[in-house]
Amino acid sequence: MSTKVTIDPITRLEGHGKIDIFLNNEGSVDHAYLQIPELRGFEQFAVGRPAEDMPQITSRICGVCPTAHHMASTKALDDLYKVEPTRTARLIRELFYMTFFVEDHALHFYYLGGPDFVVGPTAPKAERNILGVLGKVGMEVGLKVITTRKHLREMMTEMGGKVIHPVLGKPGGVAKRMTKEVQEKYAKVARDAVDFGLFSLQVFRDIVLKNSAYVDAIVSDTYTHKTYYMGMVDKNNQMNFYEGDIRVVDPSGKEYCKFPTGKYLDYVAEHVEPWSYMKFCYLKPLGWKGFVDGPDSGIYSVAPLARVNVTEGMPTPHAQEAYAEFFKTLGGRPVHHTLANHWARLIELLYAAERMVELTADPEIIGENILNIPTNTPKEGIGIVEAPRGTLFHHYQSDERGVLTAANLIVATAGNAARTAMSVDKAAKGLIKNGKCDDGVMNMIEMAFRAYDPCHGCATHTLPGSMPLILRMIDPNGNLIEEIRRDT
Repeated sequence: MSTKVTIDPITRLEGHGKIDIFLNNEGSVDHAYLQIPELRGFEQFAVGRPAEDMPQITSRICGVCPTAHHMASTKALDDLYKVEPTRTARLIRELFYMTFFVEDHALHFYYLGGPDFVVGPTAPKAERNILGVLGKVGMEVGLKVITTRKHLREMMTEMGGKVIHPVLGKPGGVAKRMTKEVQEKYAKVARDAVDFGLFSLQVFRDIVLKNSAYVDAIVSDTYTHKTYYMGMVDKNNQMNFYEGDIRVVDPSGKEYCKFPTGKYLDYVAEHVEPWSYMKFCYLKPLGWKGFVDGPDSGIYSVAPLARVNVTEGMPTPHAQEAYAEFFKTLGGRPVHHTLANHWARLIELLYAAERMVELTADPEIIGENILNIPTNTPKEGIGIVEAPRGTLFHHYQSDERGVLTAANLIVATAGNAARTAMSVDKAAKGLIKNGKCDDGVMNMIEMAFRAYDPCHGCATHTLPGSMPLILRMIDPNGNLIEEIRRDT
């Protein structure tokens, strides 16, 4: 008779989830499932809404990455109304977005994923958090992290109106121009962000790369999958978070396809399983082959590791040096080790900070022409950006009044969903032996999903069947009278 071990709730991520692990009679893992039991359903909420409301509506999907949804939605409105934003507006948008990237990647490294390495994978549960990180690296470092994020968020508030639910983007431009005074203040924050990026990479070298046990974990088969990788690149196949084509490489690192944003439905499809509210993306030309990796599988990955695998270099100098060090240390492109996402995330943080410096130095960023007024009749629009968690697709259709008739949101976590499910299953099988599953092992299984920095609140749009429900009736004294369950 099999035994079930459940990790519920899983921790240090956005959204909710649980892991069910089924053991056989020998105490080995038959299978482990990462289940997402929440449903947001924003695609349906959007139907019937004015298109110009979407950058504000979709930013409510998630409190961690509202800016990614705001920017993808704004770009979808550009396309819906067939209006090109002014150059000044594009500069302001990208600067705003790079600021968000630095702040968000810092959040994940120091608060969410970082405790696994900085404090230790098997450290006491009560210490695997930001307080544990501060205890390990010292209050001075902690103050640096907190201060840097504070200044970044202040600049986002300055330009976006609100840091969580920005009101910056408009079809054809932005809502607010940048003054000379703000530009100078922003430039200092950008330079400090570069120092912070360099500092964070040194923290990673000192704490992770100098610890052979951590390096062994990163390159172990337990945390390795040979899948396809997807990410946005510029015309030189270098990294770009804001605009460019989508590039996919195969498990050997060879380019599989490269397509403009408007062609995404020719390459991306979604598979539904009955045990999750999240869809599982795959490459449409290869088809859904199940939860398997390798060149014949259609499963692909997004997020930092995928982006450094698809790009042929970084467009900023310090990030390029870090990129070269990454592949030299881990054996060349592509890198298939899931936990290497943490290192790749810091390389991206540095790139975004350096890009902030470039953008604040552009004299046109304080130009007065920040908006082209749309004049075309809306019909259909697609907007794609690289969110911190991976490639994010917004696709809207509307009537001639600009009222939405359909919306398709493929979020980064859905892009990683199949690989993440495989990662949890493989980690459970590699780490649980003879039925022994202590708190440290449970956390190391969670590390398999945490490396992707998932956002399940963003990713849950499907109704796979009957909604699981537990109904409990309690009398005035707190006694359970009856429990009715619908588990499937």
